[in-house]
Amino acid sequence: MNDVREQVKDFLSSRRAKITPEQAGLPAYGGNRRVAGLRREEVAMLAGVSVDYYVRLERGNLSGASESVLDAIASTLQLDEAEREHLFNLARASAPSRRASKKQPGGELRPAVRQMLDAFSEAPAWVRNDRHDVLAANRLGRALYSPVFDDPRRPVNTTRYIYLNPAARDFWVDFDRIAADAASMLRMEAGRNPHDPKLHQLIGELSTQSELFREMWAAKDVKFHRSGVKRLNHPVVGLLELNFESLPLPSEPGLTMNVYTAAEGSPSADGLRMLASWAATELPAGVSLTHQQQ
Repeated sequence: MNDVREQVKDFLSSRRAKITPEQAGLPAYGGNRRVAGLRREEVAMLAGVSVDYYVRLERGNLSGASESVLDAIASTLQLDEAEREHLFNLARASAPSRRASKKQPGGELRPAVRQMLDAFSEAPAWVRNDRHDVLAANRLGRALYSPVFDDPRRPVNTTRYIYLNPAARDFWVDFDRIAADAASMLRMEAGRNPHDPKLHQLIGELSTQSELFREMWAAKDVKFHRSGVKRLNHPVVGLLELNFESLPLPSEPGLTMNVYTAAEGSPSADGLRMLASWAATELPAGVSLTHQQQ
């Protein structure tokens, strides 16, 4: 993960392999192409750069590549929004001035952030960093993800739970999608901050202990995690189908607040009310429980 050049090489070659000549608008002559997807020469031609220059880029040397060149490469490879941002992140990380890791937020949140968490009295909410460590949760958030919080590994980390705790397959109804999303999000962060030692440690831990993670990581996919629906088999209240929004905190770079809600009148809304009643009796007073306290 620390080798940005290898990340660039793996990412560009994997995206090139996914685009067929037909998808790129090129005629496909003959049926004995020796490469999956486009050839390097075809990418260079479509992007309007020399073959030698594109080969240099795909070998990992993005340093100095202009925004227009990166845009052309992204368009040729038909990258989606997340993939395009990942390419630009890798280019920024390749610059000599970006060798140092960005400062990571600490484990203590400002009181105002905790107050905002607590204000979501009817919705599970928590704050995580880009490594997926859960830094704090309101009482309902702690209750919703009680299996994750109860895992003995520290710090509390949703992706570690997904890949290293067998119970995760029962907790998330759509486990395969959840696992793929988690790996894609970590790869996105690896391009944004490739020299973070704690991120490097987490990816190493998952790679050595989970064959599934190794498979997902090898796909080299990246993804945003902004909103959507998650289905959970909660051990206390049963099936919950919840909408989620991931809200970056501008005043706390690198931190995101996740908030979960259920459609009014739905069985899941009733389930959340039951979960709130359970949390009021089973969890200690004082919300915004941090992973250090668990």
